[in-house]
Amino acid sequence: MANKMTHENVRCDRLSALIDRFQISVTPMSGPCANLLILEDLLTAAPRRVLLSPHGPVNPRSVEDETVTLSAMVAWGGAANPLFASLPAEIDIDLTSDAETTTLISLFRAEAWAQRCGVETVLDRLGEILIIRLLRVQISRGTTEPGLLAGLAEPRIARAIVAIHEGPGRSWRSEDLAEIAGLSLSRFAELFAASVGETPMAYLRRWRMVLARQDLARGERVQTVARRYGYGSGEALSRAFRRSFGTSPIALRRKAAA
Repeated sequence: MANKMTHENVRCDRLSALIDRFQISVTPMSGPCANLLILEDLLTAAPRRVLLSPHGPVNPRSVEDETVTLSAMVAWGGAANPLFASLPAEIDIDLTSDAETTTLISLFRAEAWAQRCGVETVLDRLGEILIIRLLRVQISRGTTEPGLLAGLAEPRIARAIVAIHEGPGRSWRSEDLAEIAGLSLSRFAELFAASVGETPMAYLRRWRMVLARQDLARGERVQTVARRYGYGSGEALSRAFRRSFGTSPIALRRKAAA
């Protein structure tokens, strides 16, 4: 039976499925390894600018002659997370006209400095909200580089990507996803490849492998995972998994259990 979903009835929440699958961690720390820096206004001591370097420490040259009021290490699934992996080398966000994020950072900073009861839980929650707000800004900015960020920044393609993220086990066809995007099949295929850098079916296979690897690493049975993500058998999943990762699902489960 064909997937009867259209662009009118797809909820286009671009982040929720990724947040559900990859835990955001924001840990205050000092030193050259930090990849999140909060810079303050010298006159008011209010947060003025945020620098996030998803793929490594913030370049010291980005903060010359500025005061760092808080530094932290942000992790969000690393290379396995297709959105975090597609972010630019440095995200620079001006806070001077963003009172809500400024207030959030001030609260995060106060909690980190005070070290009161339950501080780790509070910082986890505030840090997650902060990163989500930064990601919203970055998605709205978009990028000229092909990848998931560019795909989510294109509203029509984003609808199809969200459908894949939220229904990885469905028997998707390119025609179904084109309908969700509100595009002809040829235009959808062209725009998806230009934005994301691969075909819709290739992205679907890659997303399924990301999820399957997580589930198998938690010890779930190969057959269960195969059914969950639309593979006809455990053998079919094993072949796809070996092509993607160069190892078998059984080997991964054994390694995770060791």
